[in-house]
Amino acid sequence: MKTADICDRYPEEVSICEIEFKSFGKRHQFSGPMQTVRLFEDNVLVKEAIQQAPAGSVLVVDGGGSKNCALMGDQLAELALERGLAGVIIYGCVRDASALSSMDLGVFAIGTHPKKSNKEGKGRRDIGLFFGGIEWHPGDFVYCDEDGVLTTKKDIEVG
Repeated sequence: MKTADICDRYPEEVSICEIEFKSFGKRHQFSGPMQTVRLFEDNVLVKEAIQQAPAGSVLVVDGGGSKNCALMGDQLAELALERGLAGVIIYGCVRDASALSSMDLGVFAIGTHPKKSNKEGKGRRDIGLFFGGIEWHPGDFVYCDEDGVLTTKKDIEVG
C-alpha cells in the first residue's frame, strides 16, 4: 500500500517523517517491522544489526544526520539482501551508490559520502529513536516509497 493511501485511510495511526530521504536501492517501495540502531560515524553496529535482523524487517539507523562518512556501502547492502531484509533507512550517508542502485533492496539515506566510517563499535541497538520529528520504536512498522516515510504501531496492511 502506498504511503499516501495509508495516510488517507489511517490519518490518526501514522507518524510521518519530516526528512526527505533519497532512494539508493533498486526497490523504491518497502515496508516491514523495524529494527533500530543509534550510532555516530561508526557502522559496526549496523553490520551486527543486519546479521541478526529477521527477514522482512527494515533496519532504521540513526546516524545523527552526519554527512562526514558513509554508514553503509555495497558490502553491507549485499549482506542485507542475503539476510532477506526489506530495506534500510539511514539518517546519514551511504556509499557505492552505483552498486546500490542495482540491488533489489530498499535503501533510503540523506546522501552519499565516499569515506568509510569508524570501526569502534560505539552506539546502541534495539532502542527507541527520535529524528525527523517522529519516534521510531523496534517492532513498530515503517512504510517507505517515493512520497515519504511513515511509521505505525501495527502492520496496517494486515489490519
